[in-house]
Amino acid sequence: MRLRYSLLIAIIFAVSGYSCKERGGKYISQGEIHYAVEYVGRFGSFPEEFRPKNLIVSFKDDKILYELISPIGNSGIMNLANPAKKIYDTYISLFTIRYYYDAEPDELRPGFEAMNGMEIHKTSKSAVICGYNCKNAEITFPHDRSTKFSIWYTDEINVKNPNISTPYNEIDGVLMSFLFLMGGTEIHFIAETVYKKEISDRMFDRREKFKKVSKDDINKFIVKMINL
Repeated sequence: MRLRYSLLIAIIFAVSGYSCKERGGKYISQGEIHYAVEYVGRFGSFPEEFRPKNLIVSFKDDKILYELISPIGNSGIMNLANPAKKIYDTYISLFTIRYYYDAEPDELRPGFEAMNGMEIHKTSKSAVICGYNCKNAEITFPHDRSTKFSIWYTDEINVKNPNISTPYNEIDGVLMSFLFLMGGTEIHFIAETVYKKEISDRMFDRREKFKKVSKDDINKFIVKMINL
């Protein structure tokens, strides 16, 4: 499965420079990016129809929100960064259960322990994704330095510190194709559409009706959710 996915990505970029729907224009400072999601590896017995099918990233200047939400039960994970209000939250929801953890800005967020020790090596490769010129980097993980994954990012979308809420915080550009490791699962994301739109500042406020828990507690809950 991993090989098939890697070959698919390689073919897409090699043939024509991957393209998608760009409805915003370059150097926009607020809007949304919609990503397709691909799961590689185990995801417990969680039914496929319950898995999030899309990632939506909302951004405005230096504020950014990642929403990986299931279409059923309003369940999933959100990462929110609002530096002006010192909000660096991770939210977990599973039907009626709602938890959040308030992180420090330079802290590895809950759920990403499998990405600890990740090494990023920038390359000279380039591609066009959604009309944006993108740069490339290869990443490896401590458990297998021989396996390399490609990620693609662009500096043609104006978001300050766009990866402050992800393990890719040293990448100074908006991610357009990348992956997360969560437990034994690889979750791959490829940008499908970029929208320019007005985003309310309220989108980046701390969510109500979520119970604050420790990082250890929310990590345990993420593991249980993946291994259901």
